[in-house]
Amino acid sequence: MQNKWLDPFGRSIRFSVAKKEAFLSLTLALAYFFWWYLTAYSFGSGPVRRYSYIMGFPTWFFLSCIVGFVLFSLLAFLMVKVFFREITLEEGDEKGGAKNG
Repeated sequence: MQNKWLDPFGRSIRFSVAKKEAFLSLTLALAYFFWWYLTAYSFGSGPVRRYSYIMGFPTWFFLSCIVGFVLFSLLAFLMVKVFFREITLEEGDEKGGAKNG
């Protein structure tokens, strides 16, 4: 019987899964940084007297810090639900038995 944590050649898939999940996490973190940077510096440039406000906050702050946090928190939740999967990290579990010792 083929173990679900091994590929057809008997190699562990846990490292490829972990690399994919790390890449997705890093991509989302970089996207959040660019969102923050672009909204903060696009809407926050210019004299303060020309700022517009949303719910009492300057638009740049509202978009970069409040909307960005909520949006990317939801995206992180969805990413974990859709793309991440539970795998064993124990080497002995791949072969069907627990590690001795």
